[in-house]
Amino acid sequence: MPGPLSQLSPLTQAVTYTRWLHLLMGAIVPIVCAMVYPGLADPSAADWALIAVLPVPLVLAVALVPSIRRAEGLQARLMLFPGPHARVRSDEDPGVSAMPSASWSDRARTGAWMVLRMEAGLALALVSGQLMALSLSLVGAATGDPGVADPFLQVPGTGWGYALLVPVPVLVLLAVAAAAGALMSQAARRLLGPSVRERLSELEERTERLLERNRIARELHDSLGHALTLAVVQAGAARAAADPKFTDRALEAIEETGRAALEDLEQVLLMLRDTGRPAGPRPALGQADRLLESARSSGARVDAEVTGPLEDVPGPVSREGYRILQEALTNVLRHAGPVDVRVRIAVERARLRLEVRNSLAGAGSTAGGGGSTADAVRAAGGAAGAGGGRGLRGIRERAALLGGEARAGREGDGWLVRVDLPLR
Repeated sequence: MPGPLSQLSPLTQAVTYTRWLHLLMGAIVPIVCAMVYPGLADPSAADWALIAVLPVPLVLAVALVPSIRRAEGLQARLMLFPGPHARVRSDEDPGVSAMPSASWSDRARTGAWMVLRMEAGLALALVSGQLMALSLSLVGAATGDPGVADPFLQVPGTGWGYALLVPVPVLVLLAVAAAAGALMSQAARRLLGPSVRERLSELEERTERLLERNRIARELHDSLGHALTLAVVQAGAARAAADPKFTDRALEAIEETGRAALEDLEQVLLMLRDTGRPAGPRPALGQADRLLESARSSGARVDAEVTGPLEDVPGPVSREGYRILQEALTNVLRHAGPVDVRVRIAVERARLRLEVRNSLAGAGSTAGGGGSTADAVRAAGGAAGAGGGRGLRGIRERAALLGGEARAGREGDGWLVRVDLPLR
């Protein structure tokens, strides 16, 4: 159970006093109106009731201005909830919107909040004044002059004993202010909280950010995964083959692949950084020869067939098609090694079809040269694929984002990846 000291903790928090100030500021409007009518010279209880009611139409009219909701939300965020100004910090979302009114419902809730803040502020201002006056009267009674203030509750008589009661009205006032501030913070969440439209907009923005993060992750996976797979295959094969000519070709292929991967990495980093510079063009199917040559340099025998005008393929489809082809070839080298590969790229009337068909590892392919060299490449490819991967899932995700379809599986004595992407 919380101890007695924990009950006093709100009195040591700065946010308690910023809430108090926020409420007292709400009393400014009725006090100013009261100076005009009915006046503040010895007002009666009926006068105070009139003072509380007269400004309501004016406040409701002001609440119709869309930007008022934004102003009230910013004030509430700053003064009603813990933040840099408070001794107790909190990472909790206050749940108060700082957007202008976008509907009549927003205006109605803003009006209700402003009226509540005005009435609560006026009540707290009157209570604060009365309790402070009572404390001063107790001081006066202790010193022999009880008429120093004129609170609603009169202090009978005089005497030093009243000095012990001086802190009581102050403590009561602090407790009332803390309770009123806590209740107003809850009311702010209800009346100034995000509307349904704002929640949907925030959800859409969060979804867009997640999709962008997933897209960048796929870009890095496909580009760097392709480059690293080729580098591992080439380096391992060169070490195992012990053939100077093959080693030279392998190093050249590693250099070219690494340079292309660095270019792709730079494009991804430009998307992540706020540099103000536009990111360069991403690779598209028009650069598919680079992928095919990389696969050939790794020992695979690649037979490619391209039909239809690649330049007519829309940019997003062409770029995603390039990445799909890259991942499919990477999977072949990673999991099957230097086997026979047949690539078909067909631009048809309403769709783009990509097919990557390869024989399975150990099917007897001797692509890339003589037995010892091909065996070395195959062994390196098997080592590169030992860790598994997420390539097929990435291919399916890319196809699904464009409204297409991807299928992969064993066909005869080989493996087939087939992807259909709509062009319209």
